Amino acid sequence: MREDRPIAPVGPDEHPSRIAATLADAFQDDPAFAYILPDPAVRRRVLPLFFRVTAAQSHRHGEVLASPDGGAASLWYPPGAVKDGFVRDLADNLAMLRVFKTALPRALSVAEELYARHPRPQPYAYLRYVGVAPDAQGKGWGGAIVRAGAARAAQQGIGVLLETATPDNVAIYTRLGFEIIEEWQVPGGGPQFWTMVHPAP
Repeated sequence: MREDRPIAPVGPDEHPSRIAATLADAFQDDPAFAYILPDPAVRRRVLPLFFRVTAAQSHRHGEVLASPDGGAASLWYPPGAVKDGFVRDLADNLAMLRVFKTALPRALSVAEELYARHPRPQPYAYLRYVGVAPDAQGKGWGGAIVRAGAARAAQQGIGVLLETATPDNVAIYTRLGFEIIEEWQVPGGGPQFWTMVHPAP
């Protein structure tokens, strides 16, 4: 990782709005979110809330890696199963209902297919989401943040698992050392995904 691309874990109080906005912008045209929420205006409005919830989950169980100003951000889970208690689960589910409303069944179908394809037990660091804000793109932040996460996983002797529904991302991740382990589609006309792994050292 280049020294002029500092990436580090951030706490839940470190520019949460910027991180949510960064990821919302990055996933505005993502095929999976476009399938779940076909209206671009709706995605623009609700994705920041979605990423606030998912960032909080990663803060609780894994980590959030970001550039100093939050213009590049990634959400991670550790290996194994991630579980919350009843109250926390209920709060998150209510938040997701506010985000997706009548599209919640489509969102759940995508999530269920993703997790059904994870190995059991899940031995990898899981890169849930990674994105770069429009004003920070083209400056090397995307590659830097993925390499930083892969390096942190390698220090623990583990690899990295991710999925992408964006065909152009496959070549990018391949250049960063990831390998395709499965190509699949959400049943019922849903988006196509590539599941990829960065091997353990």
